[in-house]
Amino acid sequence: MERLTATIISADMHEDIQQKAVETTVTAIEKYTVEKDIAAYIKMEFDKYYHPTWHCIVGKHFGSYVTHELNCFIYFYVKDVAILLYKCG
Repeated sequence: MERLTATIISADMHEDIQQKAVETTVTAIEKYTVEKDIAAYIKMEFDKYYHPTWHCIVGKHFGSYVTHELNCFIYFYVKDVAILLYKCG
């Protein structure tokens, strides 16, 4: 099976953490089909590895306007699914 790749739209995050976000997302997409479950998996993994409180939105149609901590934001696509991941709180 071909490994999924990401297109990063916007990021305020160190490159190694960006890579972790993409890898975590690909794993989530391979494990789950429901967007809510994909988002929950990504959020829980980032809370575990990079300490709380991370927020994750996954979907094909959504708008957003968020405040995030410095170096803790990424917005990217895997296939046709958008992922917004950021830390706040």
